[in-house]
Amino acid sequence: MCEDTIAAISTPLGEGGIGIIKISGPEAVSIAGKVFKPKRGGWDGEKSHTLVYGHIYDSHTGQAVDEVLVSCMKAPYTYTREDVVEINCHGGIVPLRKVLELVLAEGARMAEPGEFSKRAFLNGRLDLAQAESIIDVIRSKTEDGLKIAVSQLKGDLSLKIDELKKRLLGILAQVEANIDFPDENLEEATGSNIIISSEELLKEIKKMVIESEAGIVYREGIRAAIIGKPNVGKSSLLNAVLKQKRAIVTDIPGTTRDVIEEIVNIRGIPLRIIDTAGLHKTDDLVEKIGVERTKEMIEQADLVLLVLDAAIGLSDQDFEIIDSIGEKKSLVLVNKVDVKKSIINQGDLDRLAGGRPVLWISAEQGTGLDKMEEVIVEMVLGGQIVRSDTLLVANIRHKQALEKAACYLEEAVSGVKSMFPVDIVAIDLRAAWEALGEITGSTVTEDLIDRIFKDFCIGK
Repeated sequence: MCEDTIAAISTPLGEGGIGIIKISGPEAVSIAGKVFKPKRGGWDGEKSHTLVYGHIYDSHTGQAVDEVLVSCMKAPYTYTREDVVEINCHGGIVPLRKVLELVLAEGARMAEPGEFSKRAFLNGRLDLAQAESIIDVIRSKTEDGLKIAVSQLKGDLSLKIDELKKRLLGILAQVEANIDFPDENLEEATGSNIIISSEELLKEIKKMVIESEAGIVYREGIRAAIIGKPNVGKSSLLNAVLKQKRAIVTDIPGTTRDVIEEIVNIRGIPLRIIDTAGLHKTDDLVEKIGVERTKEMIEQADLVLLVLDAAIGLSDQDFEIIDSIGEKKSLVLVNKVDVKKSIINQGDLDRLAGGRPVLWISAEQGTGLDKMEEVIVEMVLGGQIVRSDTLLVANIRHKQALEKAACYLEEAVSGVKSMFPVDIVAIDLRAAWEALGEITGSTVTEDLIDRIFKDFCIGK
């Protein structure tokens, strides 16, 4: 339990029906009592988990600041396992900031980013994997991403990690028995069991690492850059995918001079789709800047969508553009199939694509867009079939910890097979156990904890 009391605005700043000031710590009730007066009777916060109607007053001027509902939740049955008071104000920047100023003036300290969740972790309310999932729930951009985050918040991943740790501890116990009782000749008898158990565990961990690629995609999404010559239909494709007129579309080449970025849900995957300026040589200063930004977007993109114009055929410029993509994942889209018969030579198209998937579409009519979505999902998930009941690791830090654990386990298995001294094998097994513990927070450093929670919003 922390000795000081913190406070912050827990809802987004702006106009809304309700805004919440959260206070947590040993003095939460007494601080709230100095600024809050109920409509009837007194208020000492003794009745836990109740709402009381009243007003917030400025103790220096005696003036009412806002009409509020105040909830008091007594430890340990709270989010932070400390006394928590939430002041439900009218949602507006001025009343929220004024109420927070009064609370801070009475002795509370401004909360640091993620400090409420950090206290929940430090006080044993959540483990580290669950705490991290809170921000994933808040930032979820699709229902599938939300399901993964909620699963982790419930503790599904933590239970799996705890199970792996217990099994690893059992293997370690067998190894350490050889260290503690060297005269019993246990090494030969237990060696094969250790190898079998370790390899089974290693197989499960590696499977989780492989499936984490899909989990990270659902959590973080991918950046897809639409590129091509001017007037091939890049902005029309963006509008078609978004199902709204987001970008200006004209017959004049070079209409798009800057990047336009939007997020769209492609079969559960957040796709950050970027419309770029047409790649071409120009003396126009503004267009030059747009072309340079397009090149930057290609560098940053996870996936490149090269749009060609079926009505005008291929040119040397199209081949130059495809060369600029390099080895990035890319999809070739032959657009405007609705306008007239394509004059693109199939042999030239195959040579340009170089084995990349090719789809014939009409951004104007929506033809081929369903197939495009299907191919995008296939490309970004690497052909994985993700079942609804699959436990997905969706955090890069967790994936790295699993990879580290797998590496140490491989070393341990190799050591047993090579008849290394058992104390050397034990070192690798302990390191694997500690790597798994980094996921739930049982073996992390204070610096790592601080780094994780600083990415949270201040009121969470």
